[in-house]
Amino acid sequence: MASLRRALLLRLHQTLKSPSIATNLAPSATIPQNLPIAHLNPISRFFSNRVSADIDLSNEESKRRLFNRLLYRSRQRGLLELDLILGNWVQEHIQTLDETGIKALVDVLDLENPDLWKWLTAQEQPPEAVNSNPVFSAVHAKVMDNLNNHAAPETRAKPGQPWVRGWDDKRGLGGPIYGNQ
Repeated sequence: MASLRRALLLRLHQTLKSPSIATNLAPSATIPQNLPIAHLNPISRFFSNRVSADIDLSNEESKRRLFNRLLYRSRQRGLLELDLILGNWVQEHIQTLDETGIKALVDVLDLENPDLWKWLTAQEQPPEAVNSNPVFSAVHAKVMDNLNNHAAPETRAKPGQPWVRGWDDKRGLGGPIYGNQ
């Protein structure tokens, strides 16, 4: 959803800067030619393309602001499981990341929630670009280690199948009939 919103805002910005739009407008209407995307939508200034451009680790204040912004983005994904996994991982490791690691983290934070969840829990095989990301690999290794330590293999879905099952799994197995059965 975020990438679609970003693409639409970029397209709108390009359309507004287009000379054909400017000639079809009334003479009194003017469009500033140097209008940045951030002025089209106040939310767009928080998109990651701004974070990528603003990676400045030169002084402590800019480093603190960047770390706080990335920590917030990792904890406010909208999917509780990802909030916990990414938020905890970022809180533990952000101080040790260099500029390359921070760029890799921004790339992971730009991924869509459903895809990221399926890739981290090994429901689906991630694309090579994602799989080669060092931050994704570290988070994936932590998730799989936790799964191996805390969940019996027989309770997991087969690879390629949905990981989360419904609460009425006993349906048809002689179990009680409740709820939506």
